Amino acid sequence: MNYEVSPKVRQTLDKLLALDSVKKAMAFAEQDAEQTLENQIELCKIEAPTFHEEKKAARYAEMYQELGLKDVRIDGHGNVVGVRPGAGGGKKVLMEGHMDTVFPLGTNPQPRREGTRVYAPGIVDDTRGMVVPLSVVRSLNAAGIQTKGDLVFVGTVEEEGIGSFGGMLHWLENNQVDASVSVDGGGFEGVVYEATGHMTCEATFHGIGGHAHGAFGQVANPLNAAARAVAKIADFQVPSDPKTSFCVSNFHAGNDAGIHAIVPEATIKFNFRSDSQQVLDELYQRILTALQEACDEETARWGKDTITFTHKRYCNVPAGTQDIHSPMVEGAYAAIQATGCDPYFLQGGSTNCNMAIGKNIPAVCLGIGGVDSGAHTLNEFFETVDAHKGVQEALLLALLLAGVEGETESILD
Repeated sequence: MNYEVSPKVRQTLDKLLALDSVKKAMAFAEQDAEQTLENQIELCKIEAPTFHEEKKAARYAEMYQELGLKDVRIDGHGNVVGVRPGAGGGKKVLMEGHMDTVFPLGTNPQPRREGTRVYAPGIVDDTRGMVVPLSVVRSLNAAGIQTKGDLVFVGTVEEEGIGSFGGMLHWLENNQVDASVSVDGGGFEGVVYEATGHMTCEATFHGIGGHAHGAFGQVANPLNAAARAVAKIADFQVPSDPKTSFCVSNFHAGNDAGIHAIVPEATIKFNFRSDSQQVLDELYQRILTALQEACDEETARWGKDTITFTHKRYCNVPAGTQDIHSPMVEGAYAAIQATGCDPYFLQGGSTNCNMAIGKNIPAVCLGIGGVDSGAHTLNEFFETVDAHKGVQEALLLALLLAGVEGETESILD
């Protein structure tokens, strides 16, 4: 892809890179690699499955305080917040990483080093995303850099699974920022600037139930209705561009004790995604239609009683995009290039950026450094070689967005 950033962004970055203070901050970020890794290992040991982030939040808030951030607090939703105040009059920039992991309580992660890698469930996603901002703050402090705009640092809750980016959503609904930088995912080069929307739902089919033989022909079967719905959904055709997907992931009905019974209820759970909000909404309506048709067909098949369904949505994450040549996206691209890496754009993305993009806030998600790490598996690992580059990229982007007092303005319009 032939991609060029605008003269404004390029000139601002060049001016930053020429400043002695920025050179000092960049050098410190590299020297700080071991301290950052120690923070990462410490936080990884604190279990924090979605909805159970309290202990990790408490320690993370202490780390914010140790760095001298102002107004450090744990908000009403469980997010950890700290501010590095700017000189005033600049753009307010959010930098966040999520505190929850996909691993249940009792996993007891014990990070171990093997060569240049550290292995542990959750060592990357998103524990590394929590400590990159810590190193950014230390680097700014060491170099004595005063940004023009405030830098707001947040450790968010409820990013994973049915948490559905709830911590980020809550924070954005109660606070205002001019730009948002998430730190999540492996690698140095990838830029997430789009939002793949998704919904996760449950549908339960209701009937009377009865004896498998004695009630046969007298009642309709909710399980049959559920099966009809799954078959209908399985036959859907969806576009490849914008990328769209669907999956019925769970089917529950009955039990072994009632193996000779017509069930009174049957439940399916399903997830569907698209890079287009319009396509996502249309697919949701198609699914609702399929659920109703399945009820009607099972009801008509027996002509005795009526099968109905109820449903709930666990996740409703908006889809969206932004101009690939917006200052935010160009800034991220240029910052990655400045560390000697070869940036590229990821198609779509399911990160906390979704919530910012959905509110028309300029936002990107940067990788944390390292390589593809086996995230969400018990064999997850972090590659430490050149890991400081992830910190340097986040540092440069923060300065591009917030500006440096007396030296540079924000690249944001």
